[in-house]
Amino acid sequence: MTAGRPRRAASGTAAPVVVALRVNGRACRVVTAPHRTLLDLLREDLGLASVRRGCGRGECGACTVLLDGRAVNACLVLAPDARGCEVTTVEGLGAGGSVHPLQRALVESGAVRCGHCIPGLVLRAVALLAEHPAPSAAELRAGLAGNVCRCGAHAQLVRGIALAVPALRETGGRRGGRGGRVQ
Repeated sequence: MTAGRPRRAASGTAAPVVVALRVNGRACRVVTAPHRTLLDLLREDLGLASVRRGCGRGECGACTVLLDGRAVNACLVLAPDARGCEVTTVEGLGAGGSVHPLQRALVESGAVRCGHCIPGLVLRAVALLAEHPAPSAAELRAGLAGNVCRCGAHAQLVRGIALAVPALRETGGRRGGRGGRVQ
């Protein structure tokens, strides 16, 4: 890059760039076009299907991931802007294939319906609970407002997340739990 602009290839298109980042604890290097989003890189190049394609405008939250621990909409982040960052998707939450306490609570509370919004919502909740370990129901609703559940299960999702708070306190918010993988 020169003067803040991507180098141009002979055809007039922007030259590919190398994006080195950590995804779910694993070092990755991907050659990609500078205009591609983190959503595209995660889904198409790394095969992480939990990062859902939704509105493409940052309005639904289906593509939420953790970028250096902060919840972001992957459709709004250019892949090159994630260079050097740690990205966590729902696949990276459970340690050793186990289920994160938040995922378990959502399943046990019956909050999981179609599953389209769940990965992004879980990651948004993980970030929220890291910042506010004992949120009120109103704080949970406000913190999750950017993630849309088209099944109308938002109230059950808030209750399920509230159920996970004691388990997260018990584990210190660490990854893992008991049981199989939930996505």
